[in-house]
Amino acid sequence: MAMTAFLTRLRRGRASGTGGWSALAVVFAALIVAPIAAVVWLAAHPTENIWPHLLATTLPRYLENSAVLAAGVGALTACVGAGAAWIVAMYRFPGHRWLEWALLFPLAIPAYVTAYALVDFLDYSGPLQGLLRDMFGWQSAQDYWFPQVRSRWAAVVVLAASFYPYAYLMARNAFREQSGASYEVARALGAGPLALFWRVGLPLARPAIVAGAAIAMMETVADFGVVDYFGVQTLTTGIFTTWLEAGNAGGAAQIALVILGVVFALFAIEALGRRRSRYYQSARQSRPVTPIHLKGWAGGLAFALCFVPFAIGFVLPVAVIGAHALANPEGWIGAGLLLAAWHSLLTGGVASLVCVAMALVMVYGMRLSGQGLPRLVIPLTALGYAAPGAVLAVGILIPLAAFDNWQADTIWALTGHDPGLVLTGTGVAIILAYVVRFFAVAQASTDAAFGRVPPSLPMAARSLGRGLGQILREVYLPLMRGSVGSALLLVFVECVKELPATLLLRPFNYETLATRVHEKASLENLGDAAPAALLVMAVGLAAVVVLARANLSRR
Repeated sequence: MAMTAFLTRLRRGRASGTGGWSALAVVFAALIVAPIAAVVWLAAHPTENIWPHLLATTLPRYLENSAVLAAGVGALTACVGAGAAWIVAMYRFPGHRWLEWALLFPLAIPAYVTAYALVDFLDYSGPLQGLLRDMFGWQSAQDYWFPQVRSRWAAVVVLAASFYPYAYLMARNAFREQSGASYEVARALGAGPLALFWRVGLPLARPAIVAGAAIAMMETVADFGVVDYFGVQTLTTGIFTTWLEAGNAGGAAQIALVILGVVFALFAIEALGRRRSRYYQSARQSRPVTPIHLKGWAGGLAFALCFVPFAIGFVLPVAVIGAHALANPEGWIGAGLLLAAWHSLLTGGVASLVCVAMALVMVYGMRLSGQGLPRLVIPLTALGYAAPGAVLAVGILIPLAAFDNWQADTIWALTGHDPGLVLTGTGVAIILAYVVRFFAVAQASTDAAFGRVPPSLPMAARSLGRGLGQILREVYLPLMRGSVGSALLLVFVECVKELPATLLLRPFNYETLATRVHEKASLENLGDAAPAALLVMAVGLAAVVVLARANLSRR
């Protein structure tokens, strides 16, 4: 129905020029969805059907590990994020104002960097076990017990330390939007601090907490760097093994289809949580919650409880990686680092520009098309962000390589000249994956920015004879300059941090900062990996600052 209405509107809008913008918006949306559709098609039409082999051998193990990791990270993220959000929202204690924003800092650290730092700190040759041996006179690992660091539980801790800010941010906003009268009534009825949390605060904030935990679980299913370093075989590592080691692209597509099913289920849970959370936004009009001031040991305990996740997710990786960078200053002047930084700047910069430009055109065209089509198409463009990078790599590289070989053969037959791999032999495939993967980030920012422009301004411009392109350029863009800049930065940061898609799609001898960190750390060479890791973290901090300012402006 929505598509039929759009086609009717397209025919009617040719005279006014709106039809062209709307059609272009649909084309861009189709380009974003195409790689996911390609994965489904490749999985349904593999060259060699290995479903029976996967089901009999590796797939149950991949599913079990992925499920355990996702469940563990989801539960730990919900507990840590909601607990820290409750303390920050309901109490005031020494260091509260600083810690409120510092709890977001782990978002700046890629999970695989935190994994490298944790292993370096806790391993047998690390400083912690070395200190224990010196203190108690132990001679070897046989003299004492220490938990295995490279294990599934450690992967859960690392991923939860990296992703808990999703639940923290959503839960903090939910707690602050609640009515203070509800808590006063509960206190008058004899409820203590724990009862207030369990019986009043938690039920009202549950949809937001579930949404944050679902996002963390999606990121866990998509992760490759952490599980690969810890030796945990998941669905994502199965794509790499089946494709790169077994040489079976169809089997990789089939595993990717399983990942898509898991991620879309989590995506639905997250969307349901956001939809249900709207019921509690009316509390903004009521009297806010009055925070309780804590002093002495109570204030110190509140600070310590919030500082622990910040220390694991941010202080530990920064300290460990920073120490290695200081101990190996020659790593900063290596040609490999400069080339990797240039590749990250090039691919991330081009991808962010293309992504935001496409988002501007698509959102503008969708707004011109009426109400029906945006509700149908815009949710589809968010699927790219929900799909893991390894899944998108399957949906991009195989069709792109086939097209590359076809055009090379055609040019050879017509001219006798072999142009080589024009698309897959360069960074084009990486840029395309970045655009598809992070288009939803740009689309959400630009859509919100369009909504803040008063409708009277473009209407006035149209009455003065301005065309649709001129209205976008002369009215919308000047008013949306800050939001567009933030979208560019957020997409660029995500591109710099992306690892699995880059590993699968990069040409030979093509390094970015993320792949350089992964390769050097996989060889236990944190000294050479540290400079690139610090650069990635510095870029990530910029995005966290933008996120913090955006939340501060909404308060």
